[in-house]
Amino acid sequence: MATIRELFDLSGRTALVTGGSRGLGLQMAEALGEQGARLLISARKQHELDEAIAHLRRRGVDAHAFAADLGRQESVQALADHALAELGHIDILVNNAGATWGAPAEDHPVDAWDKVMNLNVRSIFLLSQAIGKRSMIPRRYGRIVNIASIAGLAGNGSPQMQTIGYNTSKAAVINFTRTLAGEWGQYGITVNALAPGFFPSKMSQGLIDKFGDEAAARAPLRRLGDDEDLKGALLLFASMAGKHITGQTLAVDGGVSSVLI
Repeated sequence: MATIRELFDLSGRTALVTGGSRGLGLQMAEALGEQGARLLISARKQHELDEAIAHLRRRGVDAHAFAADLGRQESVQALADHALAELGHIDILVNNAGATWGAPAEDHPVDAWDKVMNLNVRSIFLLSQAIGKRSMIPRRYGRIVNIASIAGLAGNGSPQMQTIGYNTSKAAVINFTRTLAGEWGQYGITVNALAPGFFPSKMSQGLIDKFGDEAAARAPLRRLGDDEDLKGALLLFASMAGKHITGQTLAVDGGVSSVLI
């Protein structure tokens, strides 16, 4: 019988983290690497990747990087090719790359809608398909963790939060997670999602500047997420500790989604 330490140990595992150069993606890369996984992180900007790799290596993490715009299908395939060439196989895939757009529904630009959907939904399908078919299914092992949002669980409580494209995309991620879990469980692959609430990041900073105090006040724990709050949940889904959990979405939001506002 494995010890708790062994269940959460990722020594010898490999992981691909998209959107891994900063914010939540970098925090999750830290968690995986510090538990022993060899990492490849991706993002659009090479200079941000260089800074992230230097940061991870200072922490003793075996990390590599590949620049890719996952809103483009050819870049998704290039990332899959590079990741498999660099790491040999992929045990853990964290689909974190995402975008948002703020506009009233009646005026939401179609090209902005497509940008959000291409990155937040289509790229997750394409990358999961490529890594699953080429690495996880043949090896009968895999851990896929999709980063959704509590925005995918409900509509917006404030009329000033006008993010219909983002909310819709994250709801799609949640049901994509359930559906893929149902199909790929037979191959020993688990597929789960994390649904963060308000966490400080470059993408969320505008909303936090407007609504951060209100969001913290609404949360039963009376605070926003911090640099450590996703790490434990991610490790549960990414390790042998979560081997009997699949198709689930875990909100990491200080309790916001559990109460009526």
